[in-house]
Amino acid sequence: MIDKQIDLDLDQLSINTIRLLAVDAVQKANSGHPGLPLGAAPMAYVLWSRFLRFNPKDPLWPDRDRFILSAGHGSALLYSMLHLYGYDLSLNDLKQFRQLHSQTPGHPESNLTPGVEVTTGPLGQGFANGVGMGMAEAFLAATYNRDGHTPMNHYTYVLVSDGDLMEGIASEAASLAGHLKLGKLIYLYDDNLISLDGPTDLAFTENRLERFDAYGWHTQHVSDGNDLDAIEGAIRAAQMETERPSIISVRTIIGYGSPQEGTSKVHGSALGEENVRRTKSFLGFDPDKSFVVPDDVRDYLKEPGERGAKLQADWQKEFDAYKKAFPDEAAQFLTSFAGELPDGWDADLPTFTPDDKDMATRQASGKALDVLKKSVPYLFGGSADLASSNEMPTKGNVSFQPGHYDQSNIWFGVREHAMGAALNGMAQHGGVHPYGGTFLNFSDYMRGAIRLTALAESKVTLVFTHDSIGLGEDGPTHQPVEQVVSLRTIPNIIVIRPADANETIEAWRIAMMQPKTPVLLILCRQKLPVIDQSTYGSAKGVGKGAYILSESDGTPELILIGTGSEVSLVMKAQEELKKQGIQARVVSMPSWELFEKQDQAYQHTVLPPSIRKRLAVEAGSPIGWHKYVTDEGSTVSMNRFGLSGPGEEVMAYFGFSVDNVVKQAKAVLKGKTPGTEKKEVLS
Repeated sequence: MIDKQIDLDLDQLSINTIRLLAVDAVQKANSGHPGLPLGAAPMAYVLWSRFLRFNPKDPLWPDRDRFILSAGHGSALLYSMLHLYGYDLSLNDLKQFRQLHSQTPGHPESNLTPGVEVTTGPLGQGFANGVGMGMAEAFLAATYNRDGHTPMNHYTYVLVSDGDLMEGIASEAASLAGHLKLGKLIYLYDDNLISLDGPTDLAFTENRLERFDAYGWHTQHVSDGNDLDAIEGAIRAAQMETERPSIISVRTIIGYGSPQEGTSKVHGSALGEENVRRTKSFLGFDPDKSFVVPDDVRDYLKEPGERGAKLQADWQKEFDAYKKAFPDEAAQFLTSFAGELPDGWDADLPTFTPDDKDMATRQASGKALDVLKKSVPYLFGGSADLASSNEMPTKGNVSFQPGHYDQSNIWFGVREHAMGAALNGMAQHGGVHPYGGTFLNFSDYMRGAIRLTALAESKVTLVFTHDSIGLGEDGPTHQPVEQVVSLRTIPNIIVIRPADANETIEAWRIAMMQPKTPVLLILCRQKLPVIDQSTYGSAKGVGKGAYILSESDGTPELILIGTGSEVSLVMKAQEELKKQGIQARVVSMPSWELFEKQDQAYQHTVLPPSIRKRLAVEAGSPIGWHKYVTDEGSTVSMNRFGLSGPGEEVMAYFGFSVDNVVKQAKAVLKGKTPGTEKKEVLS
């Protein structure tokens, strides 16, 4: 713990410097949120100066304390702190706040600005990211720490706002954190009673601390957000509570010191030149000067980072001793934090043949996970209460629970959105490769987290099963139609919908090796035949996104493109077309994104421009397929919700049958592009 430096005048001068750097940045941009920095600067200052363990010269020190600004709209506060506390963020960077290509974007981005731990802004996400970080720290501490050696021993601090606490994702995450007794989570709640549109009592009147009491959190209230000693005392008390996460409600005044303080007007707009002048005068600064950092403050705020550098040096000495005493554990620790994989990690992944029983791709995924959990001990994750359906490991060990933090299987409960954001937090923490699973239809519940995971370039694997109308009896409420194409539209995501067990194994191999791109595995419920790789194309082709699975005997007249469970259907249709004298090539296309990464020569090998008669078959929305089927092709797909009934019957009803695929293929060859469903069935 860092000793307090007692100099109240310098404390206040430092706080006001932080405040006004943020105000100047917002004013220069004429855009941003000055209210939070003016109100919350004292609590941020106390945390960073008296508690936070960090080394600005090495922002990725594994055992640093993590600080998350969940209220990402207050980014000017974080950038001011990063600059003053010694990170590689210059005063000129602050002057470029919210400008194109700057290091100081409107909301914090972890892959852009040194010292930003997670990408935040959509409210509630950072709250749940923090829970994921706390879970990662607990798992890694239980995995690596030994008597006399603690290579993993730090806190996660999160600054949250009223808006964060209103979001449903925060409730999901808080409930999980309380259950897990994550005692190294400490949240500072900027309780200023104001949101963007007005006072919070227009919509938010519950007793927040009693709510967190019910979640199993340790709660405290500081009545004056400018009382540094009270804030310090509350943080120390939170550190003493080891079996409950803590939240400290700090009553602040939004826009403190400005003429608009205490009102929603100061939440999301620049103060205006005259109000900036008056604010500076109130806080004791020259109203005619901007971006001022007094020399005393600059020197004073270097000290916490310098202490952090010494703490890291001490940690490194201790880690060197740990490495001698526990060489295998230390090697694994370093490998995991480097984002690498152990030697031979994929050597035992299975290969299947047609002699194996028909197998759903979710089952093949489960077999892959069983192997990978043994070869990659820091593969850390679980399901949103669907592990048995997602075919995720549930046997052989106790789940990640209080007293069993060394276990790598997580029970997230029915909390899809919090799961997604927690996984992102785990990935940004480092030292683990997180994964999570649910039904594909419920990916909608976690859409916000998936998007931020992609934006943050996090290494996360998401397993979405029950991928189409083929799941059957649960009906259209659970049958995804638009989800796959929707996920494909998110930048920096790889979506893979494998055709059989071997393609699924390859999909997992790809997922494990992506350094900065989340991978989404789209898996089926129904059993599928294992495609004979000695006769047809190798499943290694998954890595290229699309490949020739079955070639025609002669020059193909038509290309049949399939994904997922529809590939085996397409292959049967190819055989029937062959009997009718029609030569068709079958292309398995599990991943648009991976295919788009290939050079044009390869793409033209698979989909020659000279063959424009094409039919894509996917039990989902047709949107996006036109690029691959051309204006001379068509799709067998879904433009409506499904129906409840046995899966095979539902698939056949909507035209996913050999007869209909053959019919549609012949129509394409004749120059017709019929609708995606059988009209006589749906009329």
